[in-house]
Amino acid sequence: MSSVEEFRAEARDWLKAGLAGEYGALKGLGGPGREHEAFAGRLAWERHMAAHGWTCLGWPKEYGGRGASVEEQIAFHEEYALADAPARVNHIGEQLLGPTLVDHGTEEQKARFLPPIRAVEELWCQGYSEPDAGSDLAAVRTRAVRDGDEWVVHGQKIWTSLAHESQWCFVLARTEARTPGSRPHTGLSYLLVPLDQPGVDIRPIVQLTGTSEFNEVFFDGARTSAAHVVGAPGDGWRIAMATLGYERGVSTLGQQVGFRRELEALIALARANGAAADPLIRDRLVRAWTGLRTLRAHARTGTEPSLAKLSWSHWHRDLGELAMDVRGAAATLAAGEPYELDDWQRLFLFSRADTIYAGSSEIQRNIIAERVLGLPKEPRA
Repeated sequence: MSSVEEFRAEARDWLKAGLAGEYGALKGLGGPGREHEAFAGRLAWERHMAAHGWTCLGWPKEYGGRGASVEEQIAFHEEYALADAPARVNHIGEQLLGPTLVDHGTEEQKARFLPPIRAVEELWCQGYSEPDAGSDLAAVRTRAVRDGDEWVVHGQKIWTSLAHESQWCFVLARTEARTPGSRPHTGLSYLLVPLDQPGVDIRPIVQLTGTSEFNEVFFDGARTSAAHVVGAPGDGWRIAMATLGYERGVSTLGQQVGFRRELEALIALARANGAAADPLIRDRLVRAWTGLRTLRAHARTGTEPSLAKLSWSHWHRDLGELAMDVRGAAATLAAGEPYELDDWQRLFLFSRADTIYAGSSEIQRNIIAERVLGLPKEPRA
């Protein structure tokens, strides 16, 4: 047995034992559009994972990780999904900020922030998008001014996932005024800002699904230490782009197991309700099946992150639309008070966001065209 298969077997056995006891009731809970489900229980589960060395697998050992190879990380995420384990609550800290600090943080920042991320003692959110700077991240207007040993932050962030459950936010803010002729992303800094303080107002946003995992975050004189800037002041764009690269990394591979389960359940539904008798529906189901196989092949070969994100987000959005057509007119009805959505309705509504968050499809196409294919850049004013 190879070392990867041994690692996979170890993970499978541990997950089976861990989810057989008090945490068994959490199976299948959480995830996009359902982050409100058993959040406290899922937090306890993830702390249990940390206590047994199953968080931050890819981090270097000197920072509390296991130094797992990419293949081992893939194996774990697949086994985690196959075990129907609850959705993780510490993804942003573990998979985004943690690797950013490992590669770009100071030793003091690593010592302060990495241990509580690994132990799931402090949760993080991402302060990038703004009302007038979503996909155009270089246009952020949130500003930070140095005041002695602190930065003072003013501005607004939006679509901030799980901000209402987080203790910290990494914030892209303008710390230097733009000069005529300068590039739009110059003068930005990457700040680590505590949320439990005066000057921070977090307001949940009610989504199409009726849930509120996104938030608006207002900074009105919020403060953070001058030492809590990652990279040099003004170098925030480079650090922010590094974080986005980690966001589309191996942690997304486990989601394909979930995609496969959704597709298999949809095929079973189409057979049961007679929708599979429609040749057009059958053709779309086959296309979804081949598309999923293609996604897996791309993931296994380490395709360019923007291409991978573009591919899976459109596949999943299309699956939500297909689910509505398989269900037919029944898809428009709720079961009755309190009129909660079923899984297919939730999939249809929330997957609309897949092509927007973590970099919209339009931005991904620009990245692929300009940085991968070397095509001329899009004209800009």
